[in-house]
Amino acid sequence: MEISETYISNLITNLRKLSTVVLLESQMPGHPASTKSYLAANPRAWIKSWGNEIEIMEAGKRRKFQKNPWEALTEFKNKQSDWLFGYLGYELKDHIELLESGNTECLHAPDLFFMIPDFLIEVDARHNLTFLKGKLPEKTIQPKNKSKVEIQLKNQISESNYVKLLEQAKRDIYEGEYYEINLSHPLEFELKGDSWNLYKLMKSAGPVPFGGYLEFDNLAICSSSPERFLAREGSKVWSQPIKGTASRTGEINELEAIEKLKHSEKERAENLMIVDLVRNDLGRVAVKNSVKVSSLFEVQSFETVHQMVSTVECEVEEKAESIDVIKACFPMGSMTGAPKIAAMMAIEQYENYKRGIYSGAMGYIKPNGDFDFNVVIRTAIIEGNKLIYPVGGAITSDSDPVEEWNETLLKARAITNIFGLAKKS
Repeated sequence: MEISETYISNLITNLRKLSTVVLLESQMPGHPASTKSYLAANPRAWIKSWGNEIEIMEAGKRRKFQKNPWEALTEFKNKQSDWLFGYLGYELKDHIELLESGNTECLHAPDLFFMIPDFLIEVDARHNLTFLKGKLPEKTIQPKNKSKVEIQLKNQISESNYVKLLEQAKRDIYEGEYYEINLSHPLEFELKGDSWNLYKLMKSAGPVPFGGYLEFDNLAICSSSPERFLAREGSKVWSQPIKGTASRTGEINELEAIEKLKHSEKERAENLMIVDLVRNDLGRVAVKNSVKVSSLFEVQSFETVHQMVSTVECEVEEKAESIDVIKACFPMGSMTGAPKIAAMMAIEQYENYKRGIYSGAMGYIKPNGDFDFNVVIRTAIIEGNKLIYPVGGAITSDSDPVEEWNETLLKARAITNIFGLAKKS
């Protein structure tokens, strides 16, 4: 069955009136990372966690208990043996390493959320639809005209304060504390309008290979992520870290911009550091001598930026537990820095907010254990009318703090350009 984007949009409009909705889609057919898209809804079971506090709903009943969230998620997955759709928040790192997040939450979101859908469709690159579970809603509502969407900037760190943090990070690097760190800051907006309409605007402004929309409780995630965290097919596992960014503003020839990025010693060094980190993470779960870099320093182009992408892959044992594989690599090294633990400790010191869903991962796990997760970047996270859009970048010994500040604003254009706010933010 061949369908249109309007059909999917109308379907989501109806499904979200009834229950939780998760859309994971490749918005760029023909892109090297292009995959099938999935729309999941009507959960028959779900799991959420806040620290060690776990809540599960199954068979129409809820229960709460305390447990390591990774262990609880593994038990939930194995008991249900079904499709899982949801996200892993950044703070789950605290249950892998001896780390603690003492910063303030921007939003009240669970550290993880996964649901098992009773409704699931798959859409391939040619817009062919396959029903995998469930059936269409019996009662459908014809969507009205698009409601207007507006955002207004409410809060943001000052350039001078952010630059001071980066200067301190560079001193740490000079003193050998770590050699790369990803530092971010959240832009806080007031949202007027509907989150699903915002997602569609973000998609039309700049398609990406790992788009995603998730709505549950009073939360919504509108993700325009260009980056894959981790994927698995059978015994093959691969990651595609992004490090290295160049503006795509039309100020210079596109080919020149790509070549300049491709041959930048600074950007290549940043990328290589994270490639080495990902190789090390995968080495924890890989079959001996199977880790390899299959693509290095590939430049991919998106609406506002060119980015440098590498691919690291390995083989794992067929019986390897998928959540153990994910846990070994979480969070994505491109969002921390290297060495990973030292960088994450410094992030807690220098950033003034809990990242929450940002820089975590959003995706699915199939009943057979195959999975695909993006990195939650270029993402609007919404609670009520409060919208948080964090941006950041990698800092090394060669970084210019003012240029790094400008790069974060460049990344924010994925949302500010839609509303003509780029110069204001």
